[in-house]
Amino acid sequence: MGALVAGLEATRDAGIQVFYALHHRNRPGDYENWKYIAPIQKAAWSRKTFEYGSWGGQLRSEFEPRPGDVVAQEHWCSSGFANTDLDLLLKRQGIQQLIMMGLIAHTCLEATVRFGAELGYEVTVVKDATASYSDEEMHAALAVNMPNYATAILSAEEILEAISKSTA
Repeated sequence: MGALVAGLEATRDAGIQVFYALHHRNRPGDYENWKYIAPIQKAAWSRKTFEYGSWGGQLRSEFEPRPGDVVAQEHWCSSGFANTDLDLLLKRQGIQQLIMMGLIAHTCLEATVRFGAELGYEVTVVKDATASYSDEEMHAALAVNMPNYATAILSAEEILEAISKSTA
């Protein structure tokens, strides 16, 4: 968690735009009439994982968007790009390079990295500013799957060093 907080702070301090691609915080009635609900959505809905107003539907205070940060529409399944305005918001600012960190490595982060690469973004993943449910899932995401899409997979220390060099 410290790496994520340090990364956010360093990014903001360097004047780099921070974007949020949050998971949809479900409310009563969201899925009741859907003909198909993906297994991952069904699990989150039944467990109330991202229920609006609940512990799981809130960000920790140190991760809350701040004035000047850009918050995209919430995504419903895994990718921060699918059925949201994230691509438009990035393109409006001429952004082509993304530094991604967050949760969950083998679902949302991986899907967003893949989709970003398909849209032509240069994607860097901060490997120690993400998490998953198990070491096996982290390995699959960071060592097997994401290297096919991410330009680089670096530590927070390496990212912070690169940011400090670019602003020096």
